[in-house]
Amino acid sequence: MASTYGQFCPVAKAMEVLDERWTLLVVRELLCGSTHFNDLRRGVPRMSPTLLSKRLRRLERAGVVERRVVGGRTSYHLTRSGQELRGVVEALGAWGVRWVGDLGQEDLDPHLLMWDLKRTLPLDRWPRERTVVAFTYTDVEPRARRWWVVVDGASVDVCDADPGFEVDAALTTTLRAMTEIWRGDRAWEEAVRGRLVAIDAPADVVRAVPGWVGISTLGVVPRPA
Repeated sequence: MASTYGQFCPVAKAMEVLDERWTLLVVRELLCGSTHFNDLRRGVPRMSPTLLSKRLRRLERAGVVERRVVGGRTSYHLTRSGQELRGVVEALGAWGVRWVGDLGQEDLDPHLLMWDLKRTLPLDRWPRERTVVAFTYTDVEPRARRWWVVVDGASVDVCDADPGFEVDAALTTTLRAMTEIWRGDRAWEEAVRGRLVAIDAPADVVRAVPGWVGISTLGVVPRPA
């Protein structure tokens, strides 16, 4: 039986469902459009599969998540109750941007960064033909150092092995610098000018790459003065 706070307060009742470790991050992933187990795991890579299954079952029992099986494949979807948490998650994210800015080394994860980048790229800014941007993170272990973003129309793929296509732009930086840019902590212009990011490409492509990649959805949240 789930633990309770023993209070009638609606905040306490809501937290009985939501305050278990990882729960709101699972909701965040569902709000971002992930519906299948493996995609959810990409958004919470340090969460064990067993614990993810447990949290999904708990959210299902609470009426926040609906489990569907179609053609033998299971997917997870937020119910009306779950969708109402969008404002809660967005408000927490905005608060975190404004007031919890410190990033420890343990907070840096190339897999999570590239997954988040993949699902929020501003595709309308990219060329219509297939375009490849290669990322090299100089401060990451070799097996996770190199990534390729392949955009072909409305299709986006992020690869950790060379997909074999011609590279249009090669971006070299550190994982910390790219994470700071993505979070909106550091401007693209500042990072390029300060040589925290090097972009190897023709001049017009160098100018275009920051717009192609952009920043995260929460990166636009204003910081305190």
